[in-house]
Amino acid sequence: MNNWYLLAAIPVFGICVIMHEFGHYITAKWAGIRVEEFGLGFPPRLVGFRKRDSGGWEVIWFSGRRNAEDSYGAEKHHTIYSINFLPIGGFVRMPGESGDMHDENGNYDPQSFAAKTAGKRIIVLVAGVIMNVILAMILFTIAYSLGEPTYPAVIGKIVQSSPAAIAGLQPGDTIISVNDKPVKLFSDLQDVVTKAIAADNNHHATLPVTMQVRHAGSSQVETVTVNVREKPPTGQGPMGVEEKIVFVSSPVWQAPFKGVTQTFSVTGQFVNQIAQMIAGAIKPQISGPVGIVKITGEVAASVPDLGWWPILSLTAILSLNLAIINILPFPALDGGRVLLILIEILRGGKRLKPEREGIINFIGMAILLTLMVVITVNDVFHWGS
Repeated sequence: MNNWYLLAAIPVFGICVIMHEFGHYITAKWAGIRVEEFGLGFPPRLVGFRKRDSGGWEVIWFSGRRNAEDSYGAEKHHTIYSINFLPIGGFVRMPGESGDMHDENGNYDPQSFAAKTAGKRIIVLVAGVIMNVILAMILFTIAYSLGEPTYPAVIGKIVQSSPAAIAGLQPGDTIISVNDKPVKLFSDLQDVVTKAIAADNNHHATLPVTMQVRHAGSSQVETVTVNVREKPPTGQGPMGVEEKIVFVSSPVWQAPFKGVTQTFSVTGQFVNQIAQMIAGAIKPQISGPVGIVKITGEVAASVPDLGWWPILSLTAILSLNLAIINILPFPALDGGRVLLILIEILRGGKRLKPEREGIINFIGMAILLTLMVVITVNDVFHWGS
């Protein structure tokens, strides 16, 4: 794989993070909450842009003037749009997220997160998750519209002097049946041939396999015998053929329905997998940023052969992954913050002390960062595997 394909992780990560944070941002604006910063990546800040009251935009390099102007300057009500040093996420910074934005009389800043009703705060917190789900639906819809790669029982390529070539098979030939067993997919063809070889138990170097074949450009079906190899050269397979990829595009009216259905299907699989990992039924398989970069690079490298389906599907899956992880009721995650608000509602509107809420979220963040470091180290050690 060309290492340049690893750069595909930047737009893939970027669109998932931007959509998530945009959900928080747009609902915060709707709720009347002042958004101090909309950041891509995590601090320290590299560069930021903020609108001036006098017109135009000011550029804020690195973390300059953050403590002074961001909190007390004349333009504090304008949002800073920033790009930060650690490219592994994003954030929307709002005053009062830990319930501590109040004046000397104990009154909340009316434009702070803490000043809003429990309902509005929950909407702001879950908006990022909702936007990630919507993004997945859109990406799956586009993928189905552009064409889903399918693998019918059609020969794409034939190795020279291979058993298939000797038998007279050609690229574009359709396999109807193998040893009187109907096949529709190329995987069906492989299964029948593999089982036939296994049944012979390596008694012969080659094994005759009878196929019903419709040659490319012909409507007639012919019987062809291929002497498949029981121990073929590496990478050639018993017959010496490769599948043909056929792209099937869904109609415009059907693609959205398939996109939504696929979104719910993948979400259900994620939830089921998490439940099984918690129950100990399956071994946890988790990839961090490094592992995802590797996977994204490999998928991006397949685009010339498989079209846009793999990279669009991967981005949709990562978006759903981000949504599900964030909605988990764990401290420092969106789901953990929602849980604290629900506890507040059950207590009749009595809030936790800001100090306690801050400690809870700090502990949660420390655990998440530690887990991230462990996963990243593991991904680095297994990069070449």
